[in-house]
Amino acid sequence: MVIHFTLNGKPQSVDVSPSMPLLWVLRDTLNLTGTKFGCGMALCGCCTVHINGEATRSCVMPISAVGGKKITTIEGLSADHSHPVQQAWIEMDVPQCGYCQSGQIMAAAGLLAKESQPTDDDIDDAMQNICRCGTYPNIRKAIHRAAELQAAAPAPGAGGNAEALPSASGAATGGAE
Repeated sequence: MVIHFTLNGKPQSVDVSPSMPLLWVLRDTLNLTGTKFGCGMALCGCCTVHINGEATRSCVMPISAVGGKKITTIEGLSADHSHPVQQAWIEMDVPQCGYCQSGQIMAAAGLLAKESQPTDDDIDDAMQNICRCGTYPNIRKAIHRAAELQAAAPAPGAGGNAEALPSASGAATGGAE
């Protein structure tokens, strides 16, 4: 079955089983390996992507459910790591092993798209992804820093970098493997 959707700002079609999880379409069919497999049960969050702007676990999402929708992966968040969350993650040196970080970044970007100045409680409620290394204090600091960076970014059309906004898409920037 051919399924059409928008992936990282570009039209995309795949001919796969409609029950195939989006995660495996991204990784195995489209070779976008920044989105990681963790638990396979939508519990850990390693596989988080945005579907129509919503942070969503892709490991249990059948590809048939995304027909006609807009999907953004870590590769599409920004072409040059200019997204405020990516900048803050680098600045705050968040990752240890790094395996869960693409999912953490996508969840944080989803939070900031809805709540521009999140409180610690907002972060705790939204960030349900698991980090085996326990980088949660750095993740919280980085989200607050990303909110500051986002607030300081010029508005789209004001001569600024539109890719720095949470809903933007660009070329590949995700990690390999």
